Amino acid sequence: MRLLRFPAALRRGPLCDLPAGRSAVLLAATALTLTACGSGAGAGGAGADAGPPRPGGSLVFAVSSDQGCADPQQVQSNDSIYALRQVVDSLTDQDPETGAVVPWLATRWSSNADATAWTFTLRPGATFSDGAPVDAAAVKANFDRVPELGARGSLPKGYLAGYTGTDVTSPTEFTVRFSEPNVQFLQGTSTHSLGLLSPADAARSDDDRCAGVVGSGPFTLERYAKDDVTVLAKRAGYDWGSSLFGHPGEAFLDRAEFRVVPESGVRAGSVQSGEVDAIASVGQQDEAPLTAAGVQLPARPNPGLPFGITFNQATPLGADPAVREALSRGIDRDEVVAAVYPGRTRAATSALSSTTPSYADLSALVGYDPAAATAALDRAGWVPGPDGIRAKGAQKLTVPLTFAQNIGTTKPALELIQQQLRRIGVDLQLREVQIAETQAVLEAVTSSPPGAT
Repeated sequence: MRLLRFPAALRRGPLCDLPAGRSAVLLAATALTLTACGSGAGAGGAGADAGPPRPGGSLVFAVSSDQGCADPQQVQSNDSIYALRQVVDSLTDQDPETGAVVPWLATRWSSNADATAWTFTLRPGATFSDGAPVDAAAVKANFDRVPELGARGSLPKGYLAGYTGTDVTSPTEFTVRFSEPNVQFLQGTSTHSLGLLSPADAARSDDDRCAGVVGSGPFTLERYAKDDVTVLAKRAGYDWGSSLFGHPGEAFLDRAEFRVVPESGVRAGSVQSGEVDAIASVGQQDEAPLTAAGVQLPARPNPGLPFGITFNQATPLGADPAVREALSRGIDRDEVVAAVYPGRTRAATSALSSTTPSYADLSALVGYDPAAATAALDRAGWVPGPDGIRAKGAQKLTVPLTFAQNIGTTKPALELIQQQLRRIGVDLQLREVQIAETQAVLEAVTSSPPGAT
């Protein structure tokens, strides 16, 4: 898949199973590897063949938001991952077509019979941009630090669930141990969430790391300004890319700039005018004008978890299976997709997106069925009130949902869902927070009002 005149690879990232986004990316993929450059000709050159990649040049990429942190291990928003994925390497990579886990920093690996111990061999010669070696001790420093991360580190902590330590047997050999089987760990080693930081940076506080980190990736973090811009510079001498990289050596691009442009229309206008070279999060209303202007709109669903609502099951409503079933059955995903999202978006049909290995279509279990939703609430004693909102005794079925507008479609999608759920007697109350506030929300989640977060 190619972005603009800048050849690149779009790889890794349930309400919607969304496609990824002259080029405009309909939805970000979890890893965007910047490996080449073009002339920066802007809109006038969108349809031209740039020819073979050549060294030099810069990429200007407009995204819709910033998570407020420049540490790959502490971000989950695609808009932040676009840039920060370039700063760190991973032990492994995952083939986007087959799902196979393949070598990157690690050349081989194995596990014991019950997946409680994973042994890796590292390739020699890789270094962090501060000069420290990418060795077994560096991996241990990273993995030992992950369980200590705060709420922003929920992704790497999940991949390291049950972690008991890393045994270093040589500079290139180590074994990662868990207290219980951890079959997700190997796939986790291919993600940005377990991308490796220099040991000196891994030891810093969470907030200090959010100001910027040092990795071993093909780019270094030149500058980070919260809610404004992330600037990357090519790493000279880089020569240890993933086995999937079409170009394993130094990046062709000299520089990449990721500007935060919250308004979808402004992003679309910027790529049409040539002010920026590529954009993320294309609005539905912008598709036709961009296509007419010759802007390419590549699309592919992100592997992993689709966008969705997650319940806090430590609260009474979040723990109520009837409420969870009613919300799942009461949401018309097809209507949401048609009304809000770009044209090639598909409604989610599972807890996993359709490009995820082992995906299974669960439409029969999660599909829109308002009759089943109301029946579940009836059985659980939630009775419609005079205003149409159900109640059980003195408690109304008011479900607060906290969200961050990390892409432009989030709020309008939730507002439509709010209307759909009201039809089955659920009062969904939306509470918007800034992306940078999500850590505090997650830390307070067990003491939040009953409902979904």
